[in-house]
Amino acid sequence: MSESKLNILVVTQYFWPENMRINDLVRDFAEKGHSVTVLTGVPNYPEGKVFEAYKSAPHQFDDYHGASIVRVPMIPRGKRSIQLIINYLSFFTSASTVGTYALRGRAFDAVFVYAVSPIMAAIPALVIGRLKKAPVFIWVLDLWPETLRAVGVLKKPALLALVGRMVSWIYNRADYLLLQSNGFLENVKGYCTRPIGLERLVYFPSWAEDDFSTTAALSTGILARDESVFTVVFAGNLGEAQDFPAVLDAAERLRGKVAVRWAIVGDGRMSEWLGQQVSARGLDNVLLLGRHPLEAMPALFANADALLVSLKTNDVFEKTIPGKVQAYLASGRPLLGMINGEAARVINESGAGFTCASGDAEGLARITKALAETSPLQLKVMGERGRNYYLQHYSKQRLLARLEDIFRNATLRKVDR
Repeated sequence: MSESKLNILVVTQYFWPENMRINDLVRDFAEKGHSVTVLTGVPNYPEGKVFEAYKSAPHQFDDYHGASIVRVPMIPRGKRSIQLIINYLSFFTSASTVGTYALRGRAFDAVFVYAVSPIMAAIPALVIGRLKKAPVFIWVLDLWPETLRAVGVLKKPALLALVGRMVSWIYNRADYLLLQSNGFLENVKGYCTRPIGLERLVYFPSWAEDDFSTTAALSTGILARDESVFTVVFAGNLGEAQDFPAVLDAAERLRGKVAVRWAIVGDGRMSEWLGQQVSARGLDNVLLLGRHPLEAMPALFANADALLVSLKTNDVFEKTIPGKVQAYLASGRPLLGMINGEAARVINESGAGFTCASGDAEGLARITKALAETSPLQLKVMGERGRNYYLQHYSKQRLLARLEDIFRNATLRKVDR
C-alpha cells in the first residue's frame, strides 16, 4: 500500500502560470509518479486580466510537469471590488458544474483544496468529493470571514454573519482541515458547528519556493549592492494591511542619522500612495523598485542585509504567518518584524532577527538601528539560525512527504479502487 501511486485532485482558483505555492505541491506529487489533476480557472492574477500568453495558446497550459489541468470558464478579477466578487462567484459556480462534468468517470484517492481567499473555492471540491466518494482536504490559509472584516472588504455585521454561516457549512462537510498556523485552531473549531475530532484538524504550514534556499550572494539587476549602507528589503503585496505609513515613519526617523536604505519591491493598492509620500517627504533613503517576478527575489534577498515583514495588528493577522516569513527564513538573512502574534513568535523563537509591535514606527526604527549596528559575524549567525529553523519546521520536502502520509492514512470516505 505504501508504494502505490495516488490519484489526487487539486482544486484551486489560482494556478500556473500564476505564481502560487500550490504549483510546487502539484509538481512534487506529479514528479513522484502520482496521478495529479488540477481543477482551476483561467490565469488572471494579479493584474485582473487574462494572461496574453494563455489567450494566444491556451492548450500550452493543459499540462504542468505531468499533471493534467482542467480549466473552467470564469470572469477575470479586474480592478474593482464588484468585479472581484463576481470573479469569486464565477469560479466556484463554474468549477462545481462545468468542472464536475469534465471530471466524470475519473476516480480520486484525495481531493485537496488550496484555500486562499475565497473560501468558496472549496465548494466544488465538496461536490466532487461527495460524488467520487473521496476524502476532501481543505488547506485553510485565510480565516474567513474575519479576514474580510480585517481588510475592510465587508463591514456590515449581517453580511459577515452570512459569510460565517457559509464557512461553517464548508468546514462541516470537509473531511480534513489543514491549518496554516497553530493560531488558526480555535477559530476554525468555532466554525465547525458539528462535532469534529482533533485528528481531522491538522497543522500544516507553508514552505518557501526552492530558489529561496540559496544562501550564496547572487547578482541582481534590481538593486546594486552598496556596502556603505545597511539595506532593508521588503518584498510582496503593497496593501493597507502592510502598514506602510508606519514603515515610512521609521525610515524618516532614521534618515540622516543611520546609514540605512529601505528597498520596497512589489505593487498593490498602496503603490501610488507610497510614491506620493516618498516624493513629498523627500525620503531619499526609500527606494520603490516596482513589481518583479518571483524568480528574481532570491538574488535580491541574497544581497540584502535584512528582510522586513510588517502587518497591522488585529485578532486575525496575529494568528497568521505571512508566506514571506518562510521565504525570508530560507534565504538565510536576518529578519526585521513589525508584527504581532504567530509571526513574531517565529522570528523571536528562531533567533533570526528582531521584532517590535505592529504599528510601532519608533520601535521599527530602534530595532533597525540595532541590527544595522550589529557585527557582520553576528548578522551571519542570525541568518543561519533562521535557515536552520526553516529546515526544521518548514522544509518543503518534509512537509510534502508528510502530506502524502496524510493522504494515505486518511480513514474518512475511503473506498477500495
